[in-house]
Amino acid sequence: MSHKRIPKRKAAVAVGGVAALGAAAFLLPMANASQDDAAGATAPRTLKSASDASGLAAQLQGLLGQAFAGSYYDSGKQQLVVNVINGDSNTVVQAQKAGAVVRQVRNSNSALAAVAGTLKSKATIPGTAWAVDPKTNKVVVTADSTVTGSRWDTLESTVKGLGSDMATLKKSSGTFKPLVSGGDAIFSQVADGTVRCSLGFNVTASDGSPAFLTAGHCGVAAKDWSDSETGQPIATVDQAQFPGNGDFSLVKYDDATTQAPSEVNIGNGQTVAINQAVDATVGETVFRMGSTTGLHDGQVTGLDATVNFQSETDPNGVDTVTGLIQTDVCAEAGDSGGSLFTQDGGAVGMTSGGSGDCTSGGETFFQPVTTALQATGATLGDAGAGAGAGDAGATADPSATAGDQNGAGDQAGGDQIGGADPSAAAGDQNGTGDGTGTGDQSGTGADDGSAAGDGSSSH
Repeated sequence: MSHKRIPKRKAAVAVGGVAALGAAAFLLPMANASQDDAAGATAPRTLKSASDASGLAAQLQGLLGQAFAGSYYDSGKQQLVVNVINGDSNTVVQAQKAGAVVRQVRNSNSALAAVAGTLKSKATIPGTAWAVDPKTNKVVVTADSTVTGSRWDTLESTVKGLGSDMATLKKSSGTFKPLVSGGDAIFSQVADGTVRCSLGFNVTASDGSPAFLTAGHCGVAAKDWSDSETGQPIATVDQAQFPGNGDFSLVKYDDATTQAPSEVNIGNGQTVAINQAVDATVGETVFRMGSTTGLHDGQVTGLDATVNFQSETDPNGVDTVTGLIQTDVCAEAGDSGGSLFTQDGGAVGMTSGGSGDCTSGGETFFQPVTTALQATGATLGDAGAGAGAGDAGATADPSATAGDQNGAGDQAGGDQIGGADPSAAAGDQNGTGDGTGTGDQSGTGADDGSAAGDGSSSH
């Protein structure tokens, strides 16, 4: 996918899984709900869009206060399910009147946050991740293939000590690492070679200048970015966060007259207009575009996830990133920084890292767009005006093509106004070299999808 910038030369802007986990939630009886609710309850609302579900979840969180224990979207029934802790009949009726399906659960948000705190202090081990799963009302802990021996023993004993009703542990066959590229590629020349990443979303910086968001580990790896492997830089990193509380960068275009339409290029001359930034909702369907693997879809499986990447600069170190979105959308090296979005044009996140591939599956984590915008002061849309497809190609339905994308490969050069075809042959997708200090890290998508060449390292 790509977004577009249109200075003297045009350049497209790209849009950028851990798998759904857990057994059934421990449900408590609906405590006297049947009689008292009959008069006030209403049928659950049908929520056809992810933004509707996200908006209702936020409304109910404010309404229910401490009784709110998470929520998720039931895509089959198109309903929002809200967990309630210690909810009296009035609380249940309030949530039902708002249009949600209500269920009472054992664990409160504060109790699950305490579980995450224990994991942080006792099990911050490279190759691990954890997030609250509202469907099971537990914290799900995932260990990748590198967690073995004494590290596995420590993790396993820590999770067991938390209790089976509070946390579960699962294994991933892949290796957690920051990924590289996603959507159209962008490039930077550093001392150890070429860094390739992907552009996420075009935005307007707080000073009114055109800019884009991408992965933070890309912004840490290199300062200046080009829309072709051998071209001159066209954008400069203004802010970058990685590791710590997020994985995002704000990169400003060097040409202040650059037009940066708020859209994602999904190939074949089709684009999806991006009209707003939205919070992710567990259970909703989302789409990811990457220059390595093209367009893929999946579901959000967890929020506020913590991921412990093996440090690329310190063999004994850990790069811990918090506040991420957990999904079962596949991604590979070269997809980082690319956009995660909804079918109706909501900007959800930028690819951070994960494990697996788009053949066997895996887990991928994303930086929420909403928190990146808040942290950088940027606004989504053309000149801060919201959506705006500019002169882009026809608006597309990503669900119609997501299953047919076989990987973008080295995208053809040229101005991708209508968008590069992400289903093009995989080609030579720039090696996953780690010469930049950030290893296999995903990056900030490219503007015009110029070919990467064989010498680039994926970030």
